[in-house]
Amino acid sequence: MSSTQHTGTRTGHAHPIRGLAGIGLAATLAATAATTVAAALARALGVDFEIPDGGETIPVAGVAVVTGFFSVVGVVIAVGLLRWSARPAERFVATAASLTAVSLIPPFLAGADPATVAALVALHLVAAAVMIPALARALRTRGATAGR
Repeated sequence: MSSTQHTGTRTGHAHPIRGLAGIGLAATLAATAATTVAAALARALGVDFEIPDGGETIPVAGVAVVTGFFSVVGVVIAVGLLRWSARPAERFVATAASLTAVSLIPPFLAGADPATVAALVALHLVAAAVMIPALARALRTRGATAGR
């Protein structure tokens, strides 16, 4: 065992990155569930989720898959910032907020009806409202005591 190996004794966690990844996984599951329920509710209220370019309809399961994928991307970004940034929480919030803002553009460009556009924007914001605070909080508790 190397004497330079991080034991995590200062943070109270076995390993700060593993702890962050666990919180990220839990937040990913919560965000996926929240957006799936919201998409199903929107569909029940009459939102068709039809994208005229190609004539495709976004299935509720597709919302779950995309939310899960991009939430995991957010966790990877958070882990990278914890590892390589002196201010991981602040940088994560700025990065995640910027990426969320960019993600709001495509629904307006897809040519969908206003109800679909509003629902897609709302789904992006629901996922962000779950993921960003959870990961930022985890980064604050781990980043402050990771020995930087």
